Amino acid sequence: MGVGKDASADGSVLVSHTCDGWYDQRIQIIPGGTHKPGEMVDIYNILCIATRPDRPVKKVGEIPQAEKTYTYFHIGYPFMNDQQVMMAEFTWSGRDELGSPEGLMYIENLEDLGLARAATAREAIAVMGSLAEKHGYADGGETLVIGDPKELWVFEVCGPGLWNKESDRPGAHWAARRVPDDQVFVGANRARIGEINFDDKENFMYSTDITKLPEQMGWWKKGEPFHFANVFNPEPYGYPYYQARREWRMLSLIAPSKTFEVLDEYEHYPFSIVPDKKLKIQDIMNVYSDHLEGTDYDLTKGPAAGPFGNPNRWPTPASVRPEGKKGLDWERPLAMYRCSYSFVSQSRDWLPNPVGGVLWFGEDSPDTTVFVPIYCGVIELPKPWTTGKRHVYDRDSAWWAFNLVNNWANLRWNAMYAEIREKKAGFENVFFEKQAEVEKKAVELYKNDPSQAVKYLTEYTNDAMNKVEKGWWDFAFHLIGKYQDGGVINEEGKQVSVGY
Repeated sequence: MGVGKDASADGSVLVSHTCDGWYDQRIQIIPGGTHKPGEMVDIYNILCIATRPDRPVKKVGEIPQAEKTYTYFHIGYPFMNDQQVMMAEFTWSGRDELGSPEGLMYIENLEDLGLARAATAREAIAVMGSLAEKHGYADGGETLVIGDPKELWVFEVCGPGLWNKESDRPGAHWAARRVPDDQVFVGANRARIGEINFDDKENFMYSTDITKLPEQMGWWKKGEPFHFANVFNPEPYGYPYYQARREWRMLSLIAPSKTFEVLDEYEHYPFSIVPDKKLKIQDIMNVYSDHLEGTDYDLTKGPAAGPFGNPNRWPTPASVRPEGKKGLDWERPLAMYRCSYSFVSQSRDWLPNPVGGVLWFGEDSPDTTVFVPIYCGVIELPKPWTTGKRHVYDRDSAWWAFNLVNNWANLRWNAMYAEIREKKAGFENVFFEKQAEVEKKAVELYKNDPSQAVKYLTEYTNDAMNKVEKGWWDFAFHLIGKYQDGGVINEEGKQVSVGY
């Protein structure tokens, strides 16, 4: 999701993301600086899944380093730099014919380079688009929601088709569209940019010769509107409602008065909408805790939810699905148990960069995580948030504390989830209550010595993350002790049966 500055409650540009699946949850701060001529940047493949031992990361090339780079935050899908540029990602694959094995860049490479080299969303789009065209794009179709203190953009990119460095054409197709300041964008695993207005240079950007291959392939006819999503992503993956239902749900939650219809994958919702009310950070966090409650698709109801109203549904291979239902799947809610991490970020033009950019980060599933503030000016993070294995239990990793709580809750969801939400709110409410005070002090320090503001925010961020990590481990063990063998240990230390 992306929220324009006039659609947010405090004037922030907001960007948010849930990273569903097994992706690198470790946050790495990559320092910026000045660089000498001749320095190179190594390019690695599939960095987003660097924690998977069966998919080793390897160097696939290198490109010249920029003269100047900014400090940025690398993770599965890099998300922030010290200039308050924020990025959120989702995948949509695209046409098979667009694949390019000779391409160098994956989306996470473009994000790394865009964040390292750009001080605004527009600059990031120009950097990423140029690099993809020059070096070739090897990944499937991808969308990035990009915010800075003033603007919100959506960038979409896919491959060039058969291509190599000697090809006399660009190595990628891409387009970007600005989201109006008073509107909100949502997207879920399908391309979302519709008709491109080639005459509106203020609100649209696009790749060189973007219409050439589509015309040659018969995907588009000259004189017709050029609809990016229909041209490059006409058949989204998954069963017909797998992606669209998530968009419908998010739109319905932020603008219930508009009564959006449930569409299938081949129909499109508006690119952006005006929400019913201006949105707070907390509103978006609550949206990401949704399991389709109160709708016809409510995952806490029905036989599959079991006696305890569990909304989590494990993957079911087509081989074991009933005949006639091979192409169907479970509903996919906004809160997914298999989420690696999620965040909601703020970029604010009335504050200096180290203070104005803050990313509220949560490990594992968004409904059972704690969103902790990470300021974009910090220069160090606690080790448990920067390391950690995923294929084996790792007590030294913060991610595992949240994954443990989420998994234990499956034993008796209706009882434990309420307790988890209360504990989660206890941490987050303290952070929100302190935010104005913390930022006021940071601004005062910044006026006299910016380095002191950075030091203060680094200490505050690290203290918050340490408290959350320790507190959530303690809470995980509390749940294990309290909910066991089908019963609940009460305050008197007695095990009681609560039935079904």
